Formats: sequence, structure tokens, C-alpha cells
Amino acid sequence: MFNLSEIQAALRQFGFDGWLLYDFRGSNILAQRILKMPAGFHGSRRYFYFIPAEGPPRKLVHRIETDVLDHLPGERTIYLRWQELEAAVASLVSGCRTVAMEYSPRNGNPYISRVDAGTVELVRSCGCDVVSSGDLISLFESVLSPEQLESHLRASDITNSAFARAWAFIAARIRSQGAVQEQEVCDEILKHFEEHGATTYSPPIVGVNGNGGNPHYSTGSGTETTIREGDFVLVDLWARLKTPGSCYSDLTRTGCVSVTVPEHFTKVFRVVAAARDAGVACVQAAFAAGRPVTGGEVDDAVRTVIEQAGYGQYFCHRT
Repeated sequence: MFNLSEIQAALRQFGFDGWLLYDFRGSNILAQRILKMPAGFHGSRRYFYFIPAEGPPRKLVHRIETDVLDHLPGERTIYLRWQELEAAVASLVSGCRTVAMEYSPRNGNPYISRVDAGTVELVRSCGCDVVSSGDLISLFESVLSPEQLESHLRASDITNSAFARAWAFIAARIRSQGAVQEQEVCDEILKHFEEHGATTYSPPIVGVNGNGGNPHYSTGSGTETTIREGDFVLVDLWARLKTPGSCYSDLTRTGCVSVTVPEHFTKVFRVVAAARDAGVACVQAAFAAGRPVTGGEVDDAVRTVIEQAGYGQYFCHRT
């Protein structure tokens, strides 16, 4: 549900004069979600929705699609010519010093960067500074509802149990036939998802030995895809309930097809575990000090441990 009062309270908290939400042909999915656009919405013209820190919001829509924001509060302005559009945008942000938009300085966070440079230039030409709406998005788009959290936990039960099935399947095939293909393990996991009412947008990753070092490896595409005793195996899987709006559970685990784990695998595992602990400590220290912490800081803490252990060049994925 769109909650104007909560958004305006957040704007005042962050010191923003307003939030200008803009979309063109689905270019800003974040704006669509914040504005609770109807399911299946497809617009062909630009629209703007301005939420000031104080006072009523305002709409700017094209004459062809005057009703696209009718489900939201606020006065409507209709434009047709580009001159009318630019004048109306200037009117929306008149008197504002800082306006939040889905923009990321130097595109440091491409997930947030949904507004094109030309539109940012237009808004800045009106005399205000465009700042990132990232913290607002975190509050109003990234926080799970109780229903979403429950769906995530239920999906986690399914993904956790999928690992037990995958390891057991590998072990059984090794004992009975001496080998198993990556794709066969992947198919077994997908069967598990289907049996438990889960779905996924893409099949799991099952990578043997060096294939597991490719973060976005496509199962079965390597030069060697047969899993045998003594091999190292990575399984990366994700799934959600089939209910619309459900949240994914995404887990990655590794294993060794052996009764005992070779020392060189254990050595690397200890490095990764120490790096993980450094990342957790970084977050805990920031919270204890009452200061904000960014994902980049956590990544730096983790990466430092791995680099000092001599494995930095192999750490090709962010934390």
C-alpha cells in the first residue's frame, strides 16, 4: 500500500526536499513498485510523480495517458509538447534544493541507477541538486513484509533440503556407477523443487572442480563435467514458492566427494571462513558505534583477508 505520510517522514529524516519518481516504458521498475502501478502496467509516455517533504504530491502525465496515476493522491498536470513537459518539471521541483531520484553517482550502484542522464540534466537545470534515492528505496522497496519473510523462510526449507538430496544423489551414483554427470545432479534438484511446490527462473549451477570457480557457470557446459570420487563439487541453487510475490532463497555450498577432505581444500575453506568472520565483525563494529556501513566496506574487509592469504586474484565475485 502506498503510504504518503511515511515517505514524507523519510524525506524529512534524510534532509531531502522531495522525491521525483519518473518512468518511461518501464525503464524505472523501482518507481513502478514504489507507486504501486497496476499489475501488467505498460505505458508508452513519460510520467512524473513528485512527493514533497511537506504538502500534497503532484502528477505530470501525457495527454494520451492522462489516467496512469489516477490511483495516487495529488493534483494532475497534463503535457503534450516537449516545452510543456520541461516547464511542468520545473514547476514540480520549484523551490527545492535537493531532489531524490533513482540515480547513482558515477553509477556506483547500477541497481538504483534507473533515470537516464538527460532527465537528470533536465531536473538539475531547474536549479536543484539531484541526489540518490537509494536510502529511500531501501526503506520502501527492500524491506520485506511479514508475508514475504514467511515465503522466504519456507523457500529456505526447500533449498536447504535440496542440498541433502543432491549430496545423497551424488554419493549413491558414485557408489553404484563410479560417476555422475553435473546435469544429472541439476535435474535431481529441479525435481526436488517441483515436488515441494517451488519454482526458479534459472536452473541451479552444479560445477565439478574448476567449473565451480566460474561464478556464473552453465551446468554441463565445461570440458569435463563428470563427477568422480575425490572431486570438488559446487552447488549453487535458488528457488521460491509458486505464490505470486514470494521471495527467493539463494544458497551456495561446496563439498568433496571423499571420505576425508584433502588438506588443500580445508586450507582454502579456513581462509573463506576467516574472511566471512571479518565481514560480520565489520558490520557489528559499525552498528555498535552507531554509524552507517556500506556494502563496499564489508567487501573490503572480506577481500583484505583473502588477499593477505594469497588468493586475491581468484576472488572474482563481490561479497
